[in-house]
Amino acid sequence: MNYEKIEKSAQTRKKVVNVVVYVLLSIWAIMVLFPFYWMILTSFQSYSAYNSEYIPQLFTLSPTLQNYVDAFTTVPLARYFTNTLIFTLATTGIMLVVTVLAAFAFARMEFKGKNIVFTLFLSLMMIPSELVIITNYVTITNLEMRNTFMGLILPSVTSVFYIYLLKENFAQIPDELYYAAKVDGTSDFRYLRRVMIPICKHTIVTITILKVIECWNSYVWPRLITDNQLYYLVSNGIQEIRENGFGRENIPAMMAAVVVISVPLIVLFLIFHKKIMAGVARGGTKG
Repeated sequence: MNYEKIEKSAQTRKKVVNVVVYVLLSIWAIMVLFPFYWMILTSFQSYSAYNSEYIPQLFTLSPTLQNYVDAFTTVPLARYFTNTLIFTLATTGIMLVVTVLAAFAFARMEFKGKNIVFTLFLSLMMIPSELVIITNYVTITNLEMRNTFMGLILPSVTSVFYIYLLKENFAQIPDELYYAAKVDGTSDFRYLRRVMIPICKHTIVTITILKVIECWNSYVWPRLITDNQLYYLVSNGIQEIRENGFGRENIPAMMAAVVVISVPLIVLFLIFHKKIMAGVARGGTKG
């Protein structure tokens, strides 16, 4: 009898704890998602309706798409969108090649001073990003690459953290596979392409998505290295909308522009969020 009472009491406490946890998580989710909801709601409000609201409303009875039209016609947002797409795809593609090859070299190949070189390589993570930006700016300026796609792309084609993450995943693959492949006459590049990359595909997908998000949200470097509208990214475009007075006067159109820029990243994360979690979790498991 006492055992049954103890068991019921434990189950009751567990249910209470679960209810409290879910309530707190729900409150936190509302706090995080509400700014996105407010941004989307405002983007569908007319300019007059938005200005006439003395008390903000949580819904609108007369949604309009005019704000999205205004956002694209006031500034060349379509061009900025295209520039950002080019910058993101080119930077991510080159970064993947550099990261995969560097991680393979540190994880599988043997050469003199490898550990020392890798330690020095990791020490680069200790350098403040501001110092790197200054060095990159001076270098790109001296090479006369300002206001070019090459100037935008080159400083972002490598990442110490991504190389370290992928190297650790490569190192988890048993050495026996490599030795067996070498006995069969398989080249290092073919072994990398046919064995290591498929095994670590979740981590590579994670790195790719994180880099895409990083490039899409890039602001400081594009703002610093470009002053020609032909090479502006979406971050420059939003800043231009705000600075030319249009964004301050027409907040709904400003929110529409932000929605257009944010939607691709949100969709990308929703599609690949399981692969992201799998890639991050794999770093703590034995391959």
